[in-house]
Amino acid sequence: MATKKRKVADTKVDKNKSYSLKEASALVKDINCTKFDSSVDLHIRLGVDPKKADQAIRGSVTLPHGTGKTKKVLVLCTPDKEAAAREAGADFVGLDDFIAQIEGGWTDVDVIIATPATMPKIGKLGKILGPRNLMPNPKTGTVTNDVAAAVNEVKGGKITFKVDKAGIIHASIGRISFAPEKIEQNSQELINAIIKLKPATAKGTYLKGLSMAATMSPGIVIDTKSVQN
Repeated sequence: MATKKRKVADTKVDKNKSYSLKEASALVKDINCTKFDSSVDLHIRLGVDPKKADQAIRGSVTLPHGTGKTKKVLVLCTPDKEAAAREAGADFVGLDDFIAQIEGGWTDVDVIIATPATMPKIGKLGKILGPRNLMPNPKTGTVTNDVAAAVNEVKGGKITFKVDKAGIIHASIGRISFAPEKIEQNSQELINAIIKLKPATAKGTYLKGLSMAATMSPGIVIDTKSVQN
């Protein structure tokens, strides 16, 4: 059963209307149903076929106002890179011990960064890390020799994204405590990054659908024309 807060929130969202990004960024705060600082998420439906390698959109973007969440970072590297990773603020640093822990089911991190030299060892973890969107990948900047820079980027608000099997990208772009302007600017930054990745082979409308929602709150449909710069 819906809570009283949820019922009130539902009355504030016109299901037949597509809101501008600016309107949605203010409305999402007004209809928040939680007592905690919930996540604000964007759901972006693309006109792509994720089964085709060149249309399996994935990438990264640094949000101008961060995510509002301190991310736990694991760096898998050789001993010569460990000090730099720790100094940059990595929460966990090592290699074989952590590979063994992951094989045992441990995935209590938000981002995994790896050096190219360690990837042959990490490859076998694909079945565990892939479904959790934790597998290091050069396209998202999480496979690199400059582990310190990668850690700094993640701690500074960098997020990674990828399209799912249904052609949708789901991403957290902030917290409900953010000012509407920050929610709007973070959202636009993510959308711009996704638009830049439009594959030449994608036919028809690329940005097919867009909605915003906070945890446990109703979704808000956004007019895609309001975000295409």
